[in-house]
Amino acid sequence: MSHARVVIVAPNWLGDAVMALPAVADLRAHFAGATFAVAARPQVAPLFDMVQGVDSVITLPGRGGVAVLTSWRADVAALTAGSFDTAVLLPNSFVSAFIAARAAIGDRWGFATDWRGRYLTRAVPKARGLLHQSAYYQALVSALGVTTGPRHARVIADRGQAEPVLHAAGIASGSPFVVLAPGAAYGRAKQWLPERFAELAGMVTAQLGWHVVLVGSKADASVCAEIAARLPPSASRLPAVIDLSGRTDLHQLAGVLASSRAVVANDSGAMHLAGAVGARVLAVFGATNEARTSPLTSGPDAPSSTILTHEVFCRPCMLRECPIDHRCMSGITAARVFATLAQDLKTSVSNP
Repeated sequence: MSHARVVIVAPNWLGDAVMALPAVADLRAHFAGATFAVAARPQVAPLFDMVQGVDSVITLPGRGGVAVLTSWRADVAALTAGSFDTAVLLPNSFVSAFIAARAAIGDRWGFATDWRGRYLTRAVPKARGLLHQSAYYQALVSALGVTTGPRHARVIADRGQAEPVLHAAGIASGSPFVVLAPGAAYGRAKQWLPERFAELAGMVTAQLGWHVVLVGSKADASVCAEIAARLPPSASRLPAVIDLSGRTDLHQLAGVLASSRAVVANDSGAMHLAGAVGARVLAVFGATNEARTSPLTSGPDAPSSTILTHEVFCRPCMLRECPIDHRCMSGITAARVFATLAQDLKTSVSNP
């Protein structure tokens, strides 16, 4: 069967979509002569505008949860319009296979999960073991006979997209700043304590003399506001802590992250995007497993991420909410994070 028009159905979450980029690159190389598209949910689709080798991006307008019972037809229509020969399904969901089949895509490949085997033309046994999520996606493409390459996730950020946002917030072009990303969609168990983020912000402004920029989605606005509220009013000689949560689209966020001196984040989509745009990342891990979801780098010459954990008997628990005292996160002090950040920044200056 012809593979002249290939579509990759992307994961639904930003972090997962970034971790899928090595597999996307592998598939792009394998189908070198094909028209190559990525289909993704609205919150993720703009990511693929910033990925080399993607010829077009299709936004799947359908919704998740119970709403899928009525919205799946919109997804089918979007895929049908592309007249694709082949679909590679990175999500494990039943719906992704169902809509590809209803869109009359001849070849439909994916892991044999979620009772969807009847809708796949090549159903690959699910990869097992403790794998990084990027390796999990590459296990799929490898099983399909595709040669896999290095696990780098490269997103090409346009820093110019960030300049108007930063300028409006009072940050002059070229002024140094550190980004803090205190949110996490999965749940509060993944989040370092807001009061620790606030302490860290105070240390950065007072000791480094740099701006601090808080980023996140609209859902993260409350935690960002809490962090900002914990900081005393700055003296005029000190730079400001600026809250951009809910005020950037994905292209602007990528530009802000790429323009920063460093990013301190929980295990989150912002953390993964920061690594992919080549930012220096310090990631705080608690409930989740860094062996599975540590940030990828944008390439072999990009700065490696630094992972901070506080080892306790119950981590990684993978829970959304901590049932006890959140000790995996409360055990990580702002002083420790600042010292690590300062050392990373010193290293980056010494080895530009």
